[in-house]
Amino acid sequence: MKNDVLRLPAPRRDWALFLDFDGTLTELAPSPEAVIVDPALPDVLLRIMDDLGGALALVSGRPLADLDRLMGVALPGAGVHGLELRERRDAPAHPSADVVDIAAVKHALTPLVEADPRLILELKTGALALHYRRAPERAEECRAAMQTALAGTPGLCLMSGKMVFEAKPAHIDKGYAIANLMKVAPFAGRLPVFAGDDRTDEDGFAVVRDMKGITIKIGAGPSIAGYRVKSVEAFTRWLKEVASALPHAD
Repeated sequence: MKNDVLRLPAPRRDWALFLDFDGTLTELAPSPEAVIVDPALPDVLLRIMDDLGGALALVSGRPLADLDRLMGVALPGAGVHGLELRERRDAPAHPSADVVDIAAVKHALTPLVEADPRLILELKTGALALHYRRAPERAEECRAAMQTALAGTPGLCLMSGKMVFEAKPAHIDKGYAIANLMKVAPFAGRLPVFAGDDRTDEDGFAVVRDMKGITIKIGAGPSIAGYRVKSVEAFTRWLKEVASALPHAD
């Protein structure tokens, strides 16, 4: 794995650029609502998207509506790890698969969260996340509680991230999301490039690697990605350089 941001490949107009959000475009925060978006970032991404013929998408565990609100603009993307898709910024989001009822999982986890305000239960369409960033010593309790809650709900699986456990449909992940987007315009036929920071991004790295694309890991930790950038600040600085370096669309 190459470790120097300056050694990332020069940007090309035939890229399809896929970007994780938390920990990649924004620093991680104590709660999902506390993230801070660089005010310059939306314009940078819009400029890159235009120069790539629309082939830029956010790929996140967050719902697309949440990303739209935080960014202040609607971009193409995959929300809830690919359960929601939006191929073009002016298109409506739509589900990529049947949505599993998570009511029983929510009901099972509610007493745990109500007993400790440091824990956060984030509800999504067909999925949910149990955040323990403010109570890291409770990681194993949270894992066990999630496993117990999932035992009675077929079709859902447990996924671990940075200080979070998520319940989501078993066949949905960021690799699934990227593979689906790569089948349609404006992404089809392009070279996929995916940047992410977490274990949940490794599925996306695997799919992009199989497509002979470019994979970029943000921060420390083991990864199959081909490149590594040391921080969110370094990566967003590189994105600004990409926006300036790409030949602009006519």
